[in-house]
Amino acid sequence: MQTIGERLEEARKRKGISIREAAEATKIRGDYLHKYESNQFDIKLPEIYVRGFLRTYANYLKLPGEKIVNDYQALGVGDVAKNSRGLNREVYGRMDISVATAKAGNVVEPPSPTAAAQHAGADTGHGDKNPATFRPHGGGINIDTNLLIKAAALVSGLVVLALVVVWGVNALSTASSPAVTWVKPQEGDRTIGLVAVTAVDLVTATDDKGTVLFKGPLKAGETRALLRNNAITIQTENPQAVMIELGGQKWPLKDKRSAIKAP
Repeated sequence: MQTIGERLEEARKRKGISIREAAEATKIRGDYLHKYESNQFDIKLPEIYVRGFLRTYANYLKLPGEKIVNDYQALGVGDVAKNSRGLNREVYGRMDISVATAKAGNVVEPPSPTAAAQHAGADTGHGDKNPATFRPHGGGINIDTNLLIKAAALVSGLVVLALVVVWGVNALSTASSPAVTWVKPQEGDRTIGLVAVTAVDLVTATDDKGTVLFKGPLKAGETRALLRNNAITIQTENPQAVMIELGGQKWPLKDKRSAIKAP
């Protein structure tokens, strides 16, 4: 007489389907089906699931499901003691608490086998409570290392670019603003004024010893006081924009290079 597993395997092969195809069709895990065909029924699930899956698989293979289940029960392998090993310890812990509470005078209904089975499968995640189709879900967040490296490189590039831009702006600002040399007279020194009628890019004033008294740009209306102890030579490419102020009076420069004698 053929065993249950031999009948299941023979029916499946006669239909020409694989364990994987049968699992997809019945929504029962392939390893469970393989164990059934090997006459291994201890799949660590409550007895109601063991019989239910066996009946479903048999019906799928066009075998008499109820007869297969009756033959399985006749084997005596589905007793409560054996299947109790598959229950989660936490379920038994809840039952112990229920008993203890009942002794104290509070009536607590012990969990049903269905509730215990649901609790045992609570880790199936995201609503998948069926142990037949349970697949462990990976925990945590998966982060693409290559994406992190690219993001870090992009941020570093942007920082470097920003630093280069700031340096360039500072360099251009420094280059466009020439340094100003000015020998500022002290209180009581005799001076003459160098007055800009309009903006001038560069004016140079030196004494007869070649000492630079002033060198730099002048803004429109700006006045610089120059020592007049000696003769002063003033040079500029735009003499019409510069005047000399002395004793409250102003005189325009005549040439790009003008010599002014100290009175």
